[in-house]
Amino acid sequence: MTEKKRIRVLIAKPGLDGHDRGAKVIACALRDAGMEVIYSGLHQTAEMIVEAAIQEDVNVIGISILSGAHLTIFPEILNLMKKKKIKNVLLIGGGIIPDEDRTKLKKKGVGKLFGPGTPLQEIVEYIKTHAKLYQVT
Repeated sequence: MTEKKRIRVLIAKPGLDGHDRGAKVIACALRDAGMEVIYSGLHQTAEMIVEAAIQEDVNVIGISILSGAHLTIFPEILNLMKKKKIKNVLLIGGGIIPDEDRTKLKKKGVGKLFGPGTPLQEIVEYIKTHAKLYQVT
């Protein structure tokens, strides 16, 4: 008999941004939706985030960023993911990110970027639809 493993999501707060209320709200919503959630805490480097994703064997990395460093942090994480040969892991984010920057990040390979006020169910459904799940026998 085969069963699907639950989606594993790493929620991370990179850089010096000290506001984590939104990240914690998202983490709780994803747990309530049946996902396994790892919250890395504040002040994470791109290297720490990617290493945690490897160690925790996640399907999704969710970055919460309000500091304005999104055009630096997301590409750095993507580059590290490529360097470490991490495949089939969805990189998404949330925070205050201008539309033109969202377009740039999407072209680089970042998934959906959610702004303030996004309904939690929309985030849950996006992850459920786009996370690569694998089967366990």
